[in-house]
Amino acid sequence: MKASVVDLRYRMKEVLEALRRNEKVDILYHGKLTGTIYPAMKDKKIQDIKSHPFFGMYRDRYKGKSVQGLMDELRGDRYAHLRKTRGHVV
Repeated sequence: MKASVVDLRYRMKEVLEALRRNEKVDILYHGKLTGTIYPAMKDKKIQDIKSHPFFGMYRDRYKGKSVQGLMDELRGDRYAHLRKTRGHVV
């Protein structure tokens, strides 16, 4: 649905009905698109994090490395003084 600023003021009921129908509403000002209103996300069932497609995407790339070891490798010598003071073994 496309709605002007005047529509938002005088025809808000129709705009809200469009959002209830799960339609996005493009807001026009002087005939140009200035924004978009999206319908609210419906509550989804909370899923286990391991079922997310991004979970484990780097599993093969960093196989056998601990998180601390990987962070030490990425940071390099910039944080060497912190590893010594916190008792981390390099």
